[in-house]
Amino acid sequence: MNSADLSKILEEHKVWITSMRESGSRADLCGADLRGADLRGADLRGADLRDADLCGADLCGANLLDANLRGADLCGADLCGADLRGADLRGADLRDADLPDLTFVILGEKYFISITNGEYVRAGCQNHTVEEWRKYSKHEIAEMDGRKALKFYPRLLSIIDFYLGAGEWPDWVKNDGEE
Repeated sequence: MNSADLSKILEEHKVWITSMRESGSRADLCGADLRGADLRGADLRGADLRDADLCGADLCGANLLDANLRGADLCGADLCGADLRGADLRGADLRDADLPDLTFVILGEKYFISITNGEYVRAGCQNHTVEEWRKYSKHEIAEMDGRKALKFYPRLLSIIDFYLGAGEWPDWVKNDGEE
């Protein structure tokens, strides 16, 4: 994608954000070739970057809050200082990417898990703060994905403890584990 086209898309996206989605248009960069692009400090909140090639891109300080980066190639990208809260990183290639502090993608679990900025944890399609995850009732977890979620929840809390330090667990989880 040439820089003029990219600038136009980013300008329309800025209008979309500032107008609270009433004018302008959401950045649709799905499948775009953005290898090595200079996107430092770009406001890409809510942008569609599915399957985009961002290999080696400079996204330092970019706002990617709630952006869809599913399947994106971020190999070697600089994401230092980027806001990835709520970003969908499922299937994204993050090899050699420079990630913000306390940002992790955990593979090999029953659900896709990502921790962004040490503040938000996505498990499958559920994205909540660490504090929220630590306080859910048995009923709330069951509503997310039934028995599968109830069974996985203690594992998720263990993962959060491992990456971010030990924290409180709901009493119902402690009590279920003692039976």
